[in-house]
Amino acid sequence: MFEKEYDVIVVGGGHAGAEAAAAAANMGSKTLLVTMNLQTIGQMSCNPAMGGIAKGQIVREIDALGGYSGLITDRSAIQFKMLNKSKGPAMWSPRAQNDRMRFAEEWRLALERTPNVDFYQEMVSGLLVEDSKIIGVRTSLGIDIKGKTVVLTNGTFLNGLIHIGEKQFGGGRAGEKAATGITEQLTDFGFDSGRMKTGTPPRVDGRSLDYSKMILQPGDQNPEKFSYLESPLLTSQRDCHMTHTSALVHDLLREGFDRSPMFNGRIKSIGPRYCPSIEDKINRFADKDSHQIFVEPEGWDTVEVYVNGFSTSLPEDIQYKALKSVVGFENVKFFRAGYAIEYDYFPPTQLKHTLETKLISNLYFAGQINGTTGYEEAAAQGIMAGINAHLKTNEKDPFILNRDEAYIGVLIDDLITKGTEEPYRMFTSRAEYRTLLRQDNADLRLTPRSYAIGLASELRLKRMEEKQSKSDALINFFRQTSVTPEDINPILESVASAPVKQSDKMFKVFSRPNVTMDHMMQLETVSGYITEQEFDREVMEQAEIQVKYSGYIQKEKNNADKLQRLENIKIPDNFDYGKLKSLSFEAREKLNSIRPVTISQASRISGVSPSDISVMLVYMGR
Repeated sequence: MFEKEYDVIVVGGGHAGAEAAAAAANMGSKTLLVTMNLQTIGQMSCNPAMGGIAKGQIVREIDALGGYSGLITDRSAIQFKMLNKSKGPAMWSPRAQNDRMRFAEEWRLALERTPNVDFYQEMVSGLLVEDSKIIGVRTSLGIDIKGKTVVLTNGTFLNGLIHIGEKQFGGGRAGEKAATGITEQLTDFGFDSGRMKTGTPPRVDGRSLDYSKMILQPGDQNPEKFSYLESPLLTSQRDCHMTHTSALVHDLLREGFDRSPMFNGRIKSIGPRYCPSIEDKINRFADKDSHQIFVEPEGWDTVEVYVNGFSTSLPEDIQYKALKSVVGFENVKFFRAGYAIEYDYFPPTQLKHTLETKLISNLYFAGQINGTTGYEEAAAQGIMAGINAHLKTNEKDPFILNRDEAYIGVLIDDLITKGTEEPYRMFTSRAEYRTLLRQDNADLRLTPRSYAIGLASELRLKRMEEKQSKSDALINFFRQTSVTPEDINPILESVASAPVKQSDKMFKVFSRPNVTMDHMMQLETVSGYITEQEFDREVMEQAEIQVKYSGYIQKEKNNADKLQRLENIKIPDNFDYGKLKSLSFEAREKLNSIRPVTISQASRISGVSPSDISVMLVYMGR
């Protein structure tokens, strides 16, 4: 039934698994995607949206590397917003509402169009291991499939347990059974495992809602897109809406607290801190009488609606009774109740930066199995695991992104170095170099690196190089061209900026906070040059950011260069921390457990102090 031996076997067809399979196959590996249901490849299990704060940057990075998430988001989008536009560009974050059914369909079709990908529908119940090395997988039908590498992307399916009030039943997602066997086998091999929880809100019939009572939430007037390649721009969009809970709604929800699995001890695992259930919110923020509810359509044509902000595991009768008291939901009809789900994960400190496990070689973990939450975080891990699985089978150097290169680098380094005891979600605040890691320059940062390993296409590289050269040309134009007081002062006065007394370079004037590209375009010299050179919006935006934030960008680059020196100091394999008696006991314990590769990584481990790093540097002659 199968190839004699696959280069890469990917277990699971969610966001992590789909990106892993695509990456490995596009780099030339013979790849098998094994999933319990081929109809749910790329399924949006929770909200019908991609991107958001820091998450949008990750999707842009996946696209810049040659992944599919950005393209598929663009092809299935129903609304687009650039969040945080009132703040600096380091905070700008793209977000799209998507047609849930079309999103999954586009993923399935994209993978089917990818050479080197084979598919098989069945549950993987075990791993084939010899001498601490993976050699394949075993299915629930007892079929052994041989593979040089295996990527596990099991999502919430490992011993998944669904909770609705006092009812609980096995499942990895509503209507789908849990996956069993793998956790038990991995713990037998010596892996530590834990349990995490996530939840989802009710889905309702949009025809039963009164949108006239809600606050309209339209998309951007000039919507952008995610992919740097040619993909459709939205010409029409579907509106979202916003409403609020009330003190009455909270009182009705409290009626079910005695039957809540979260409060009566049935759920023992930790849920996502930054996406709490509605019962958790009203319990933790008892002083607040109201919380926002975002009403999100699930697609262009369906009437199904996602009730964002109302995630819950309360009994279904309590969910219905409380939601009916929300403004605009008075006549609501349920498609399905909200629920919580508990599942197994493996603390990610057991992985290398390539996402390969330390205990079993050629075995990779990606997605919620590593304790993360979110489609974007999962997809990012998937593409990195797929890349590194391919490189390992071809005996090539691993592909690792540093913290100053990508949010993906921050994500993986946080997981590997610090671990997580609650579902990990990316935020801009987690990245110390967020001025460098903007959504607008992901292609400039990552496409050359991806092209060098054989993933990003030549078309991507050429587009990136053209954008870079045009942006540089426009920046140089501003550096070299002067403007007279007569021409610029009327513009400066219109934005309450001090007038200039003599001619000055445009770069200096453009650097002022209130002066935008639109203002500069009022100068005939500028508008004429831009029209003549046919610069598009993307090039103009890139040039504007580089001009206005050049000082901040250079400062961050200098800081990154300083820390890079520690990144270059490698710690020998099997280094014996026990002989460094000056290290604190906690430092020795943590360093022996995590086994950092560089001094820089060691410095980021919780419990390792600056004095411990000094001891190590002295020992290494630094």
